[in-house]
Amino acid sequence: MEIDRKSDLKTLDGPAEYFTGKAMITGQFQRPEPSRVSGAIVHFEPGARTAWHTHPAGQTLIVTDGIGWTQIEGGPKLEFHAGDILWCPADHKHWHGATSDHAMTHIAIQETVDGTPVTWLEKVTDEQYLAPLGEPSVRPAGRL
Repeated sequence: MEIDRKSDLKTLDGPAEYFTGKAMITGQFQRPEPSRVSGAIVHFEPGARTAWHTHPAGQTLIVTDGIGWTQIEGGPKLEFHAGDILWCPADHKHWHGATSDHAMTHIAIQETVDGTPVTWLEKVTDEQYLAPLGEPSVRPAGRL
């Protein structure tokens, strides 16, 4: 059994290439084979969000604090809250982050397939991010 102590976990800024706004990643991990599981705790300040991305085996988000927004490309923008658990199926282009006026923290869990747990794509525009809840995004050209 291994225990990663909270006091030993490193926190890094979310790379500007993959995040808009202030996001902090703590306790990033990749389990050794035969496991394919990886994950991290990600904290988003108000207004922060991921770029569009996909996961080859899907992604589970366990929301531990705050309020956030998420969207699968072409689907409605949805709101979620602390205590909610989100599932994004494999290879669905999506984004997630804090709302414009609330911070949000989640635990992200995904699996690595063919050497990668995620494929990062273009950034979410302000227009997409600030669209009303329940409104589908404009489908960009070149959908995966």
